Amino acid sequence: MTTTMTETIRTVQNGAASIAYRVLGPSGETAPTLCLIASTGRGPDDFLHLAEALATGGLRVVLPWPRGMGDSTGPLEGIDFHDLAGDAAAALAAEKGAGGAVVVGHAYGCWIARTVAQDRPELIDGLVLLAAGGGKWPAELSRAIEVAMDPDAPEDDRLAALRLGFFAEGHDPRPWLQGWNGALVVAQRAARARTERDSWWPSGRAPVLDVVGLQDPFRPAEARDFYLREFAPRVTLATVDGASHALPDEKPAEVAALMLPWIHALRDGSGPRRNQD
Repeated sequence: MTTTMTETIRTVQNGAASIAYRVLGPSGETAPTLCLIASTGRGPDDFLHLAEALATGGLRVVLPWPRGMGDSTGPLEGIDFHDLAGDAAAALAAEKGAGGAVVVGHAYGCWIARTVAQDRPELIDGLVLLAAGGGKWPAELSRAIEVAMDPDAPEDDRLAALRLGFFAEGHDPRPWLQGWNGALVVAQRAARARTERDSWWPSGRAPVLDVVGLQDPFRPAEARDFYLREFAPRVTLATVDGASHALPDEKPAEVAALMLPWIHALRDGSGPRRNQD
């Protein structure tokens, strides 16, 4: 069995979309494979340190660029969550070996990951939510997103918005002044409005690992058990101190340390089980 670490760029078709993705990790067929789906208007570079830690821990990591970013192309008008989920699922299915498949979302990407789990239950063995919102949040946080991604806003205002909505004290938000795609944000928001909630909300049947930063304003203490209340008993809640909404970029080692044993337990049968109904 080959376990050589590899990194390569590949493409896969999903209807009219051509999705480019990076693959990192063991090249053998037996490694668990997971797909990381980025947050609003952003791409897989936010996951690079986390992906390296996961690959070192024996996972095969798939990092797709959303359509409209990198070399990924496809219609941005008239799409919904199921189109975006199909993009990620196509990349994951192309790489999945005998070790099983896990889909991971960050922030907005959690909605798409949940849609993958709902649309492709036969493919998904586990679902990981990173910095998933708790249903509702204050308008000031939505405004912070607008300011943070606006290249024409004063830099000091953008940094203040990033500190308010995304980064805990002690973390440098400056790298996130870059990496936003405004056209993708418009398309993703329209996709949310266009998608019937009941068509994705149940999130399939797979076990769920819900990882929350304790300083994340999108998931305050009173909403910390939001997904436990929605989907127990298949949810495992884990928290990371010193992290906000940019959780996987702020604390990649800590997030990997939570994900790795949970994913390996899925594979060896000692972890949580999927719903059967």
